[in-house]
Amino acid sequence: MTPPSAAPRPYDEAAAQAARERVAGLATPAGALGRLGDLAAWVAGCQGCCPPRPLDDVACVVFAGDHGVAAHGTSAYPSEITALMVATLRSGRAGVSALAGAHGVDVRVEDVSVGRPSEPLHLTDATTRERAGAALARGRAVAAEEGHRDLLVPGEVGIGNTTPAAALVGALLGLPAHEVTGAGTGLDTEGVVRKTAVVQTGLDRCREVTDPVDLLAALGGEDLAAMTGFLLGAAEVRVPVLLDGVVSLACALVADAIAPGTGRWWAAGHRSTEPAQQVALDELGLVPVLDAGMRLGEGSGAVAAVPLLRGAVALLRDTATLAEVLGGTGG
Repeated sequence: MTPPSAAPRPYDEAAAQAARERVAGLATPAGALGRLGDLAAWVAGCQGCCPPRPLDDVACVVFAGDHGVAAHGTSAYPSEITALMVATLRSGRAGVSALAGAHGVDVRVEDVSVGRPSEPLHLTDATTRERAGAALARGRAVAAEEGHRDLLVPGEVGIGNTTPAAALVGALLGLPAHEVTGAGTGLDTEGVVRKTAVVQTGLDRCREVTDPVDLLAALGGEDLAAMTGFLLGAAEVRVPVLLDGVVSLACALVADAIAPGTGRWWAAGHRSTEPAQQVALDELGLVPVLDAGMRLGEGSGAVAAVPLLRGAVALLRDTATLAEVLGGTGG
C-alpha cells in the first residue's frame, strides 16, 4: 500500500479568479503582462488572497544522493563528484549559491544518500520500499520545517540522477526510453545510446509495477523519494513550489500520482534540455517561466526565475487599475 498522505488543502480558485479579474482591470493594454499575469493569479490561488503577499521569504532545498547506475556509463562524471558538490554547496560556492545570493534565496542541503548509492535500476530495485517510504517521510518533514516560507524550490545534486528521473517519467507515462533519455551532464552520442539502453532495461524490468511508491523504490532511489515527499509536504502546508529541471519534474509526476491535485501548488521555473522534462511538463500542463537552455541542476533554473515571479506579484499589487486612473484617484 502507498503510505497515507494528507490531502492537499484546497487551492483557492476564487482568489485566483479575483487576481485574473484584477489583471484585466489594470491600467495596461489587454494581455500586456503576458504570463506574468497568469503567475500572479497562481500565487494568489496558493495564498488564498488577492492581491497576493510579496514573495519575500524563499528557500531552495537541495536533495543529494548517489546512484549506482552511474557506474554503468550513464553520466559524463564519476560518482565521487556528488560529495564534492555537496561540500561546495555547503560552502556557498556552487552555481545555485551564487544565484540564490543574488536573488535573496536561502539554500538548504539535505544529504539523503551520498556515499550510499542506490542499486543499478536496470539490474535490480534502486532501493527497498521501506527505505523509499522513510525517504518520503523525510521529505515531508523538511517541507513542514520550511512551511513558514512564501515559496519553495526543490533542487538536487547527484551524479547519474537524470537516469532514474528519465526512467520514472517513462514508466509513469508509458513511454519508451528513447523518448525520455537525454545527455544529462553532457554525454556524447555513444553515451546517450548506452544510457538509453539502461533506461529501457529498467522500464522492461518494471513493466508491471504501477504503484507510485513501488516505482520510486524500483527506479528512483532515496533522494528522489525524499524530493517527492517534499513536494507532497509543501502542498500539505500550502506553500507554492517552483519546480526546476527533469529530476523535480519526475518527482512531481510521482507526487501527483500519489495525491492527485497536488500539482495545483506547482509552477515550472525553467525548461531544461532533457526530453523527459518536456513530456512531464506537458503531462502536468505547466509552462516554464524561463527557457535559457540551462542544465546545471541544483535548483538553479528555478532560482533564476524567482525575480520574475516576484515581479509578477508586484505588478498585481502595485499597478493602478484603469478605474483608478480614469477616476483620478492615483491608487
